[in-house]
Amino acid sequence: MHRPHLTVAEQPSPRTSPSAVRPRVLVVATGRDRGALAAVRAFSAAGWYVGVGTPEGGGVLGSSRACDVTYRVPRPRHDGTAFVDGVRRAVSAGGFDVVFGGGDDWMAALSAYRSQLPLPVAHPAFDVVETILDKVRLAEYAEKAGITSPHTELASDQALADWQGPVVVKCKEHWAPNQTRPLRIEAKLFATAADARPQVERIRAAGAQPILQAPVDGSLGALIGVFHDGRLHGRTQQESTRLWPTPNGASARARTVPVDEELAARVEAMLLELGWHGLVELQFLTGDDGVPYLIDFNGRFYGSLALAESAGHGLVRTWGELTLGLEPPALPDATPGKRYSWFAGDLRRARRERRGGLVRDVAETLRWSLTARHSTWDVTDPRPSVALALGRLRRH
Repeated sequence: MHRPHLTVAEQPSPRTSPSAVRPRVLVVATGRDRGALAAVRAFSAAGWYVGVGTPEGGGVLGSSRACDVTYRVPRPRHDGTAFVDGVRRAVSAGGFDVVFGGGDDWMAALSAYRSQLPLPVAHPAFDVVETILDKVRLAEYAEKAGITSPHTELASDQALADWQGPVVVKCKEHWAPNQTRPLRIEAKLFATAADARPQVERIRAAGAQPILQAPVDGSLGALIGVFHDGRLHGRTQQESTRLWPTPNGASARARTVPVDEELAARVEAMLLELGWHGLVELQFLTGDDGVPYLIDFNGRFYGSLALAESAGHGLVRTWGELTLGLEPPALPDATPGKRYSWFAGDLRRARRERRGGLVRDVAETLRWSLTARHSTWDVTDPRPSVALALGRLRRH
């Protein structure tokens, strides 16, 4: 069996030797995970000792000054043996108290293999995680709670033949035990089901199940918080004003807005029915009719997490403390009007969209970024941005 290489000595670096009461967290993710980077910074700011496990043995994520120690942890593929072994070696070397997964596959694998790991896993039981990653089953739970979601069904040959009008093609789930390759294939919009068939076949060829979803023409938003004891704590609601890639990408810009109380109540009812606990980011598309359509459930660190951390009062720290059985202070709602920028994505968007012309769009992108919390850039922690830029230069 392949044994992952440990990138540090068995003892922590002298500059970061933790005290006996300093919580120790391990975050496993890909080396370029922007949400995991925001989480690592948040844990460090709260006084936690932070370990990072990635396939690269650090990467952009491990270059952060918030990271105390790095390990090599393989992706959760095949029977999970190499992944579990990598996590166990990191825990043995670092004496960590809790482990978090940075992406859907990392989260799901930690949940699925938790009985083989010698420390608490922050994520819910695997049957719950499996449900929220399954877009067909998620839509059923949303409907029970009175939350609208787009019409969604499995992309069978008959469903393709019967479908009328435009269609979005997605993967039904993003991780499954014994998978050998990534299942997260980008969602795409097609004018007809006939145009969508090659994408359906591509997803099938990757070993995943494709689904068909009715498109919603609307603005992207999200409701965020830590769910505990039937309530959503530290509620943060945001709206995305620019996306990349367009038109169905991630937030290139976003800002916090007041919480929709009716939507929040329905979300709490759905999370309670699901048996969820911990961090949640629910993404919605809201059209001209004002109805928010649930399109995605992120139960782990997500791309624009830096915005919630800057506008709130410690979602990441609170999730960690709850996982360790502590009772953190009450979290108020996030402050409206805070800004977020994924600057690299926003610049690529400006080059494509050229709103009012390329120069004008780029200038507006720069103006927005000056007062925004960034996904990667931080003046007190510049090394991840430098590492990311150098990596792009090498690839080109």
